[in-house]
Formats: sequence, structure tokens, C-alpha cells
Amino acid sequence: MRILLIAGAFNSLTQRVYAELGDRGHQVSVELVTRETPLAEVVRGRSPDLIVAPMLKTAVPREVWSARPCLIVHPGPVGDRGPSSVDWAVQLGADRWGVTVLQANDEMDAGDIWAAVECPVPGVGKSDLYRNEIADAAVEAVLTAVARVVSGTHRPQPQAALPAAAKTGRPRPPLRQEARRIDWHRDPTDTVLRTLRAADSQPGVRDELFGDIWYLYGGHPEDTLTGRPGELLATRCGAICRATADGAVWIPELRPPRTPGEPGTVKLPATLALGDRLPQLPEVPAPLDPGDGPRTWTDIRYREEGPAGFLEFSFPGGAMSTDHCRRLLAAYRHACTRPTSVLVLGGRRDFFSNGIHLNVIEAADDPAGESWANLNAMDDLVQAVLTTTDRLVVAALGGNAAAGGAMLALAADEVWCRSSVVLNPHYRLMGLYGSEYWTYTLPRRTGPEVAEQLTTRALPLTAATGARLGLVDRILDCAAQDFAARTARLAVRLASAASTQARIAAKKADRERDEADRPLAAYREDELARMHRIFFDPEQPYHALRRAFVRKEPAGTPAHLNSAAPAGT
Repeated sequence: MRILLIAGAFNSLTQRVYAELGDRGHQVSVELVTRETPLAEVVRGRSPDLIVAPMLKTAVPREVWSARPCLIVHPGPVGDRGPSSVDWAVQLGADRWGVTVLQANDEMDAGDIWAAVECPVPGVGKSDLYRNEIADAAVEAVLTAVARVVSGTHRPQPQAALPAAAKTGRPRPPLRQEARRIDWHRDPTDTVLRTLRAADSQPGVRDELFGDIWYLYGGHPEDTLTGRPGELLATRCGAICRATADGAVWIPELRPPRTPGEPGTVKLPATLALGDRLPQLPEVPAPLDPGDGPRTWTDIRYREEGPAGFLEFSFPGGAMSTDHCRRLLAAYRHACTRPTSVLVLGGRRDFFSNGIHLNVIEAADDPAGESWANLNAMDDLVQAVLTTTDRLVVAALGGNAAAGGAMLALAADEVWCRSSVVLNPHYRLMGLYGSEYWTYTLPRRTGPEVAEQLTTRALPLTAATGARLGLVDRILDCAAQDFAARTARLAVRLASAASTQARIAAKKADRERDEADRPLAAYREDELARMHRIFFDPEQPYHALRRAFVRKEPAGTPAHLNSAAPAGT
């Protein structure tokens, strides 16, 4: 079936729907839609059998949905309406939510129902929930709906005909900043956390710090530090700790408001965003291995279960700045001093890594210099993984990985992915050649022809396609909340296996043979030579593409998404 995806952005859900439908043999193309897009004209030109809208903020014109089947993916349970569905789920502390696939009609979110799937709502930020539980439910609902359309026998259910008990949601207004306001003197920590998490990624919580307006992003509880409500208490890893009515929370990122007529502003680590405005505050480190200590936040942790070590990290948006890379490298080196035979590298859920931190680079006084520093820090980390020969290293991807983050995963001996993971093992869309030793690791796994195809076509892949192409060694079909426990059991079993020591010895011999054939330093030198030319030439497309990406400037549909070819072929 020829399927056209229409979406406001090629975001994580749109990418996953694109890749999942492609895996099932459908011909899929994409149109990124703004209010100015002549959608009826686009649809006539593409002539699809079916239109699916995984993430769309604008109404579909009557002349489009009346001419061919058009399915809208609404991230809310049956009966839910409105543009802030997932925000409300988190803000209200819902235990369960859902996704409904509707037929487009004259009224937003009111069309006949083709499929509906429920999902749990764990205590995480909106964007994490959206990329995991909501996305899992959305893909299941889309695949069900598409199969029903293909069958030609299914008739969707009119919402008006459903009994009241079947409508678990209800119409809700947009969740505006007035309803997101935090009263630092009265609101307890749990309320503050829900408010911050409901605005995670977008739009942030509008607040005041040092006489200026800021948008706050992310929220993590703190059990030990306390102070006067609203007061800033400490910093850690670029985040600030702020007192609530009964405790404190960590806020990792801030963004200043946009000035009308000016480019969009950039979300940054909180201490970097505040700069000289930030008073002298203690930098309070968290233990790398907190054990059973008090509840506190840190973006890097290490723990052990018997002969297996687990280096967990979680950076907002999966972006890794120079500082993130250097701190993670220091933690990795510590982990390599421990008496384990398997080291698992990855987070408990959500993003693995998306590579260098484009926001921090964009905000730097010297973006080219910061690009260079960030890339070298990523390379240092990947080199450490590649040259670890006294244990097996497993990259555990509970969430998506892209660009240099995907190549970081490929440096490990084994790549384990949750079945929902989307991989983007390429750099081209940001105008980059790439580094992170990809010219060594990618062809080694896929062969040179497939590596060339992956990096030039620049399309998202499911974990299943990644396994077929040699990028993924194990797929874990589990819920996001279960990924860490499943990974831990498998890692302990691997570390205890009789064959593991022989594998470690063979790995060491393979690395020595590869080094003799061509040193890792040669791969790095060649990659960095190309990247240096890109970074330090202001006319290179990278600089404009980076600015457009981080400032969310509108752009047309990239040509490579119009091919209507199944992803992963």
C-alpha cells in the first residue's frame, strides 16, 4: 500500500511509524506540513492509497480527507480531545492513558475510531512518556488501523455511538502557562515535579529567576538538600537545585523567552544558561554508586550485580556536550577498574545518545571551536570503549540512538535494543561527515556497501531492521519500565557464562590484529580531517542546518523522505 505520512515534524514517533510501516512492505513517503503547505495539491501529486498523520497540529482540509482515507493519531484515550493530551496526563498524575487512531473529519479529534490502545503512565517526563509508552501504543494502534484499512471489511466506530463507559477521556483545553505556574512557597515537591515534567521538552514552565523570565525544563526529586522555598540551593552537572515547600527539585535545563522578531532561543544546561547571573552556589556532587543512599539526581551512575557492571547515563534529549562526554569517560574508566567481566553501557530507558550537543555548540562564543572540542571528547569516549579488551562491553539501548550516539553503541561488543528503538546511523542531514570511528565500526558490522547505503540514504531503522543488517545483536521485546531489569538478568547470565572468558581473549586478539592492519588513530585522523574542514568553514551547510535545527526554524520536506520506498531496504 502507498502510504503518505503527514506530520508537523519528522519527530521520534513519525520516524518510528515510518520505519515500522516500511518494515511491513508498505511504500511510505512523508510530507512535513505547516499552515502554508498546499496539502490538497501535495496529496494529488503523491496519489497515496492512505494518509496517516502521526503528529499533526494543523487541521486536514476537507478536500483531502473526503477524497481518500485519512487517519489521525491522537495521543489520548477514547473520548479525549485537545492539543495538550499528554501534558494533561502527566500534570494530573494519571495512572493510565492511551492512543486513539481516528478518521479525519470536520471536527478535531472527533472522527470515527479505527483503533485504540491503552498504556501505563510511569513517573517520567512528558517527552520520555511520549517516546516510549505513548509511542508503543501509537505504533500498535496504527498497525492495527492500517491492517483494518487493507482488509477492506472493517468499519470504524463512530464516537457518538459509543457508550459513556467506553469514553475514558474527555475534551480538554490547551494546557497554558497560567495552569503550569509553580507557587514555590506553597507547592510540595510532588506537585512541582508533575508540573515540570508535564512541560518537558515543550513548552517548559515559565518562571522568574533573578528578575528575568526563564522557561524551566526537566524535574528530579532531591531528598537531602532543603532551604527557603524558591531559593537556589546548589548545582550539579549543569543543573540547579531549587527548594520547594517541603523539599527540593533538580532542574537540568533553562531557556530564555523569545524576543518577537528575533530567532528562537536555545535550551541549555541551567548553569550555562544563567552564566554570570548565577550566584556562588556549592557544586554538590552525587556519588557515582549511591547504593541505598538518599534519593537524589545525577545523570551518570554506576552499579554492580555480581560479575556485571552497569554504567547508566541519561542526558536531556540524548545530546552529549563536551562536559557530558568527559564526565562519562571518567566514569567509564572507573568502571573498567572494577573486577567485572561484562560492562553494560546505557540508560534505564529513553534516549541512548544522539551525539554531540548542538544547542551548547550554537550558544558558544566560538561554535566551530566548541564543535571541535565536543567531537574530540566523543571520540575519546568511543576510543576507550573500542580499546577495552579485558571484559565484554554491551551497549544497552532502551531508547533511540542517532549519529555519533549510534556509533558509540556500535563500539561495544554487543548491542542490545528494546524492540521499539529507532536507529539513525548517519550524519548527512546535519551536513556532517561524522567521526566516532564510524568508518571502522560500521563497515565491520554491515559490510562496506550497506554502510555506504545507511549513511547516504539517512533513513531511520527499526531495531528489527538493525538486527537484520548486523547493527543489533539482541532485541528485548519488553515495556520501557522493564528494560533495565531484563538487561541486568541477561548481563549477569553473560558474565557468568563459561564461554565469556574465551570470548574476551578472542576479542583482545581481534583488536590486536585490527590494530596491526590499520591503527585506530588512522581512522580518527581521516575522519577528523574532514570534520575540521566542515567545522571551520563558515560556508559549509552544517552551520545553517545546526542553527535551523536548534532554533526550530521551519523547513520544507527533505527530498530523501519523498521516495516512497520501504525503510531499511
